[in-house]
This record gives sequence, structure tokens and C-alpha cells, in this order.
Amino acid sequence: MRSLFEVKNLNMHYPVTDGLLGNIKGYVYALNNVSINIYENEILGLVGESGSGKSTLGNCILKLLNPTSGEVIFNGENILNKSKKELNDFRKKAQLIFQNPYMSLDPRMKIYDILKEPFIINKIKDKTEIDNKIKRIIQLIGLNEEVLSRYPHEFSGGQRQRIAIARAIILNPEFVVADEPVSALDVSIQAQIVNLLIKLKNELNLTMLFISHDLSIIKYISDRVAVMYLGEIVEIAPKEELFSNHKHPYTQALLNALPLINKDKPQKIIISGDIPSPQNPPNGCKFHTRCPYVMDKCKIKHPEFYEISNGHSVRCFLCESS
Repeated sequence: MRSLFEVKNLNMHYPVTDGLLGNIKGYVYALNNVSINIYENEILGLVGESGSGKSTLGNCILKLLNPTSGEVIFNGENILNKSKKELNDFRKKAQLIFQNPYMSLDPRMKIYDILKEPFIINKIKDKTEIDNKIKRIIQLIGLNEEVLSRYPHEFSGGQRQRIAIARAIILNPEFVVADEPVSALDVSIQAQIVNLLIKLKNELNLTMLFISHDLSIIKYISDRVAVMYLGEIVEIAPKEELFSNHKHPYTQALLNALPLINKDKPQKIIISGDIPSPQNPPNGCKFHTRCPYVMDKCKIKHPEFYEISNGHSVRCFLCESS
């Protein structure tokens, strides 16, 4: 498989100031040496608790945030070194679907103008081309052309999210970050939007980073899954492998929240407490303060990624000898 994105040793450290003189008194360590590949035409699911750094990673990959250090290689080029003009070209190929469809659409604009805006920004002026693409994209997302003359407040949350998705893909990008795109929607609507994203991925040959805290949705939509904890990827594997042969205690704790249909329930791993502050992360393994299998070296040494099978890697000393 060809890598569309290669993220190498990405760090995002926000300075914390004292509020009076503006002196830096510390940092929020949002991302810590994150390295990950996103393969062409796959949906990579990214899961973890709130505050684990998922959205920050998505925004850094699109360079909506400027990371502290590291590389984001897109089609062989580091986008972090690109000029403003080169970034504008890149953003035609890489787009973001926001979490909240009630906040991401301008209430003063009709749907036609919302969908036309990317063409204006990219100085595409052919009215016939614009009209044809807008009509095509509206049909592709399952709405009628009559919606184009209406305003966002006239639509349900699911319809608004369809429109937001249409805006993100209207310039035929290669890559989309879907940042919790169904978490603000009713459960009855979530499946419709997830199925729409799968359809668009297949029909438009999209590559997607799908961010969620819900493992059941991640299991349904993803080809591979990466598990994130306190600014680090702690486990990554093909979907079937991760759900059937997970190794990291944090992954197991997340999976405990999924309902089980069969009666043969495995022993549950219980984690206590909240995720530590990213401003003061623990030494050694970041998960050791909540891990039921913690060893002395976990409190001192930081585990590397251990590859336990093809495509399945885990950041845990329990897998050191695998």
C-alpha cells in the first residue's frame, strides 16, 4: 500500500503563560513524537478519550495548527515547509469535516453560496462549471436541488452535516479529516452519515482520517485503527486484528465499554481515575498511573513501539518479548 501521508515525530506543545507578564511557565504536551502512516484509499480510525490529542493531530496534519516539530509528508513533500500559495494548493486536496453542523455553516448564507465559497476562494470563476458541480454534489449526498435556495436553520442536524460534507468534498480532495462528524447527531441519524462517508470514500477514491471516541462506530467504518492516549499512539492495527487480538491495556479498557452479544465475556480490565493533565504528564509510560498491570520499569522508562505482527504495533512493555 502506498502512503498518502507519513507523519514523523510530530510534537505539539502549547506554551502556558502566567497571564500578567506573558512569561511562559510551562507547556501543554498535546502531541508527543507521533509517527503514523495513512495509506491511500483507506479509512484510518483514530480513537481515544477526550483530551488525548485526536483533533490536534488532525489539525496538524492539515496544517491548521503549526506543530512544534516533526514532519507531515503528503505525496512525498513536507507540507510544514510549504509557502502560503503552496498550502492553498494543498488544501484543495485535503479537507476537514467539522464536528458540529450547527456551528460550521454560516447562518446568513444560502446553501448554494456556502457550496460556492470554495470555488471563490480558489478563484474558479466558470459559472457553468460551478453550477454543475454543486448540483452533482447535492445529488451525491442525497439531497434535492431545491435545498440550494434555503438557509442552514431550515434543516435538521443530519441534513446540515450532509451539506458540510458536500462543502468539504466539492473540489474533489484526495484526503479528508472527519473530526467526530456524528457525535453531535441523534443516534438514529449517525448510521446514515457514516454510511454516506463510506459511499463517498468508495465512489470518489477518498482517503480518510476518521476521529471518534466511539469504538462501535470506529469498528464499522475503519480499515485500520489507531488508539491514542495522552498525545501518543499506543496501539495500531488492521481493524479485525485490533478488535480480536488487542494487546494494550488501554485498548482493552476502551473495548470493555462495547456491548457483548455472546455470553463468554473475557476478564474485564478496569482503569480508575481520569486521564492525567497534558501539562504535567507522568514519567515513563504515560498510561502507568491507571494501568492494572503496571511494573516498576513502566514508571521510569518510556516503551517503544513493539511490532507483534504485520501491521500491528503496541507501545507497552507487556509486548516487549512478542
